[in-house]
Amino acid sequence: MISIKHNKLMRYLRGSKEELEKVTWPTRKDVIRYSIFVIILTIAIAVYSGVLDYILNLALGALINL
Repeated sequence: MISIKHNKLMRYLRGSKEELEKVTWPTRKDVIRYSIFVIILTIAIAVYSGVLDYILNLALGALINL
């Protein structure tokens, strides 16, 4: 029973290694470019959400004070 599980595990690990060798990994330049894009996009979404929250908060305050 243990040897069957061991064989399955070894086949899985070998297959995983073979698949990882087929992967085309991004270059360092691509990783830096994509990381900068993600950071800028995250900041833009945070600013947008903050401004929208502020505007909606003002509108809700105005409605409450009516």
